[in-house]
Amino acid sequence: MPQRPLLSSMFASPGYSPHARSSVSHPGLVYHNGCLVSGSLDALIHLLIPSADYYPDRAYIFTFLLTSRLFLEPQDVLAQLVHVCLQRQHKGMDVGTRTSSWRILQLLAEWTDTFPYDFLNEETMSRLKEVITQATVGRDDGLRRTGAQLLQRLLRRLATQQQYEETLGSQATAGKARGPLSPRPGACARDLFATCGDAGLVAQQLTFIELERLSQIGPEELVGAFSPKGSIDQHQQAHVGVKSAKNLEAYVEWFNHLIFLVATEVCLPLKKKQRAKVIEFFIEVARMCFSMGNFNSFMAIISGLSMIPVSRLKKTWTKVKTAKFDILENYMDPSSNFCNYRTALRGAAQRCRNGRSTHEKIVIPYFSLFVKDIYFLNEVCPSRLANGHVNFEKFWELARQVGEFVSWKDVECPFPRDRRVISYLLSTQVLSEDALYFTSYENEGPDNHMDKDRWKMLRSRLLPRT
Repeated sequence: MPQRPLLSSMFASPGYSPHARSSVSHPGLVYHNGCLVSGSLDALIHLLIPSADYYPDRAYIFTFLLTSRLFLEPQDVLAQLVHVCLQRQHKGMDVGTRTSSWRILQLLAEWTDTFPYDFLNEETMSRLKEVITQATVGRDDGLRRTGAQLLQRLLRRLATQQQYEETLGSQATAGKARGPLSPRPGACARDLFATCGDAGLVAQQLTFIELERLSQIGPEELVGAFSPKGSIDQHQQAHVGVKSAKNLEAYVEWFNHLIFLVATEVCLPLKKKQRAKVIEFFIEVARMCFSMGNFNSFMAIISGLSMIPVSRLKKTWTKVKTAKFDILENYMDPSSNFCNYRTALRGAAQRCRNGRSTHEKIVIPYFSLFVKDIYFLNEVCPSRLANGHVNFEKFWELARQVGEFVSWKDVECPFPRDRRVISYLLSTQVLSEDALYFTSYENEGPDNHMDKDRWKMLRSRLLPRT
């Protein structure tokens, strides 16, 4: 196959704009200042399909394949591809041309490389094989070999995803939340510093975990996550929502696990001096994550330190040097739509664009806010215009935001894996919310009637009866 530029290079550039795309004349397409702004679904499909003398722009391919699932299932797009190719052959267009077949395979390679989870569905995989057969039948060995390699690469990618899901299942079981194992919280304490005593190393391994999990998230999952129920039929919801959303769910579960891990490590020690030491350690880990551009782990750590079972430990916090924490906490301030965080994120994105070393390429956004932004864009802007056209201006912007995310998630982690630290971070059991409150009250007793009543209720529920 011809060499294709990385998708990241297309969306990471601040100069990316649909206005730079060349216009293709079609009665169902509407342009404004050279930019495609809307079109009928049929016309947009025709714009996607290559011919002997035309190949669609990569930004258009990504945008259409990302957003068309709001209106069509992937297998229906493939069916349209077969239909248009047959129509062209019937009209004497592209008949016998190796170039047109080559370009169709190139389009399919773009699709399977960028949106592999579309082909978890058996019907979509069957359609793909049909298109490859249509493009290579009667052609030379080179084209047939290219089609076979395309399928092999896709199957390897899907097999990797299956193995990843199996690994996630075992990790989720190991780190499942629990209650206290004994009447005294210190009895189930772990030696955090013996395993993860270096804050810099922990920050690096958190970044390793984040990038590993992000790399498995397909851009199509983001659209599937916020698609309104009425925009696609029930079968498509099952296809997008069940099979693909596992990666999103796993990533959100990891974020929540890290929050509870931080809170658990703070609450378990019996002595307030030791608890203060754990708090200061995680403050330093959060600071280093922030400096690296790992905003998701940063937010999880600060959230863990801000949980009520931790924040209520007033005697413990008097032993903590909080100057760094106060500065870092400002970046979680939701006022002005998280203005402080967004300023830091723009700085990291600029460093990523201009940097040369792999360390400077790390940008891991606060994922919950990123998904919220995508959801807001989808809700506020209509997907269809009054004349029935698809609102492609909306979809250009959606593709720009998702495409930038793709460029960040596909960065290779510059830090080597430390198996012992990663195992601790992923597999160490954490306390449930009730168990955290109980342990917190055991360390520093309640100071109001409501907390006293809750402590009494938790003691009767969680402590073994004698």
